[in-house]
Parts: sequence; structure tokens; C-alpha cells
Amino acid sequence: MPVPMAPERALLVTVDFGPARRSVPRGAAQAREGARRPADPSNAHEDEEDSRREEFRELVTSAGAVVAAEVEQRRPKADPATLVGSGKVEELAGTAASAQADVAIIDHDLSPTQLRNLEDALPCRVIDRTQLILDIFARHARTREGQLQVELAQLEYMLPRLTGRGKAMSQLGGGIGTRGPGETQLETDRRRIQRRVQQLRGELEAVRRIRAQQRQRRESVPVPAVALVGYTNAGKSTLFNALTEMRGHGQATKVLESARMFATLDPKLAAIQLPSRRKVLLSDTVGFIRDLPHTLVTSFRATLEEVRKAEVLVHVRDASSATRDEQKAEVEKVLGELEVLDKPRIEVLNKVDLLGEEERAAVASGPAVAISAKERAGLEALLERIDAELVQDPILEQRLRIPQSEGDALAALEAGAVIHDRAYEGNLVSMTVAGPASLLGRYRRFREKG
Repeated sequence: MPVPMAPERALLVTVDFGPARRSVPRGAAQAREGARRPADPSNAHEDEEDSRREEFRELVTSAGAVVAAEVEQRRPKADPATLVGSGKVEELAGTAASAQADVAIIDHDLSPTQLRNLEDALPCRVIDRTQLILDIFARHARTREGQLQVELAQLEYMLPRLTGRGKAMSQLGGGIGTRGPGETQLETDRRRIQRRVQQLRGELEAVRRIRAQQRQRRESVPVPAVALVGYTNAGKSTLFNALTEMRGHGQATKVLESARMFATLDPKLAAIQLPSRRKVLLSDTVGFIRDLPHTLVTSFRATLEEVRKAEVLVHVRDASSATRDEQKAEVEKVLGELEVLDKPRIEVLNKVDLLGEEERAAVASGPAVAISAKERAGLEALLERIDAELVQDPILEQRLRIPQSEGDALAALEAGAVIHDRAYEGNLVSMTVAGPASLLGRYRRFREKG
């Protein structure tokens, strides 16, 4: 039985570019976990930086490492040779050695030159933010499609960075930034990588064609699609499970709920019923994040087709996050890349159970739907909003007179429409129903005249 490897020790390096900020005293109440500072322009940038650092730590933890040391730097602009400057490089080398770090992780994208120079200067491997995120995706990819997408993104990232990567290449498969479907000796042969990239693109195109065929079959039956989108760890999977348990097939469609980032990579689909009795297909999609690597957006385009084809997007946001507005902007940036910003979008503020009474009341009075997916609160209001936003297969109200012998028609209307009133006249059932146009259209012969 193989002995499990000890988690890697990581040196975290955060770099903030811009003018030096003046120091702002922080009281104990401000530093308390979960506390939200009042709106104060002097604190806004510091809040954002604190949130970014915490997000960076969560990413590193999600990759399976432990934080051995952290180094922060503020400088007016990036150093073209090392990002951080020669003086800081010496400090990083000393810190990495004293902390016995296996890997230095930079919360920034590095150019091939910067990556090579830092690896030459530090006593450990060096990876940047994109490599870190790709590694997490490699850990979580379960389906063949997900593995293909991650491998393609890894290889496209690797191609311009092959020269001089001796330290990293000698430790392939040995830790963060080196695992995943692409961890072979391909790195030593650029032409073999390029051939593999073309092969992967072809396989993913085949997957995309199959998805398109499946979607065409679904679209032949008028069932609208609704996609959950949002920042990673906003609670999309918890909401997906809550809605499918309420209105769908329960445990059969349950997806993983995890506090770890990018727990959901492969999209899940489930049919749920809205208050109008209309059915929709609900999809749970991969979470977005600040500076999501463009190679991932490109590689996962086949998966994200569910977002592009959805009639309504439900943007799930973490109401308890101090940077929820910044997270919203990052999600909208990716939606812009997918060219879906013009779609109907419902804002949902999740995790309101983590807010104080005053803030919860303020959120509830706003335009967004306030919910707690964990506590199953506010979900009926959300379903009603989804119902109101759908224009495909609209809800119609009609007066019908149906013979009692037409048992199949009566059962279908009972199951798929809302019956407002019903009266029996001899062998006829007279009723007012509200339901999808596709359903009522099948029984237009029973419509009352006049």
C-alpha cells in the first residue's frame, strides 16, 4: 500500500502594484473574523487586499499544500525581469530556505522570463497563479471531457514556457503545478506538445458536437434552460441541490457541496418544476474567479455552452463576502467573454444567514433575491422570479370544457398546469387553467368558445 505523500510546504508571495498606501489602524472589532467594516473609503482598498490574500490562501489549500510562509510586496510597477525586483528576490530566497518551502507560489501571472529568473534564484520550484488554478482543476476533473479540457489548458500554458525549466521539469508529477493529465515527458518536445494540442482540440470538438446533438434533442421539446453562474464558493451547488430536492428528483441529481474552490467542474443538469407547473432544466456550472486564466475560459467553452444556451441566468452571489461587488464584476467579465450579458439575469444574494439583522433587512429590501440555500430560505421567491423571467413557452390562462372520459387530458393538465377552478356539468368538466402554451396547445379542441 503506497505511503501518502506529506503536503507540500508553500511560500505565498503577493504583490500589489500602485502607490504606497497610508497605514490605517485596525481595531479588534475590525479584525474579528466575519466582521464587516462600515463603508469607509480609506479602508476600501485594504479590505479588497485582505480579501484577495485570503482567497489566495484558500486556493493554495485547495491545491493540497500547507502555507509555510507569506511575503507581501507593494511596488509601483512590475519588474520585467523578476516581477518583484532583485532585492525582493534575495528576501524570497532566504525566506524559502528558512521555511523549508517546496514551492513558491506567486499570486500573479509570470512571463516566461520572470518564471525562469525566479526559478534560477530560489531554492524551490516556482509557479504562478495560472499554474495554481490549472492544478486545482486537474485535481477536480472527473469526467473524460473535464480531463481533456484541463490538459489542453495546461499544455497551451506550457508551450511558451519550455526553455530553461530544468528545476520544474525534473520534478514532474511531484507536486503543485505538475499534476494532471499532461504530466508526461511531453514538456521536452515542443512538436509533440503541439501535436497533442491539436489532438485534444479535435477530441473536444467531437464532445462539443455530441453536446450540440443532445441539446438539439432537448430543444425539440420546449423545456427552457436556466443556468446557475457565480463566483467560486458562492453556494451554487448547495442551491442546485436545494432546488432539485424541492422541485426535482432529490438525491438522484445531488452534486458535491464543498467549501473548497472549484468543487464543481463538470456541469450537472436536472429538471425542476416551477410554481406555474412549468418544467425547466437547471444547470450547475463551474465557478468563476478573479483573473480566471483565459486558457481555461477557452478550453471550457464546450462546458460553458450550457450558459450560452440558457434562457435565464441565475447569478448566485455570496452576501457575506466583503468584496461581493468586486466578485460580481469578475463574473460579469467572464459572462462578457461568453457573450451572454444580454440574457435575462436574476441576482441572488446567498448566505444571508451569515448576516446580522440590519444587513439582512437591507439586502431583503433590495432588487436581488435574498436566500439561504443552506437553510432552504427564500427559495420559493426565487422560483417565482425564474417563472416571471421566462419567455419561452409562456404561461397562458384558458377556460376548458373536457369530457370526463378524456382521463389522459385531465391527468396531464392536473400534473402540468395550475387549475384555478373546476365545475362538473353532466359528463363535462369545466375548468380555468393556467399552464405552458405547449401543454394547453395540445388541448385547444376543448377550449370554450366565446
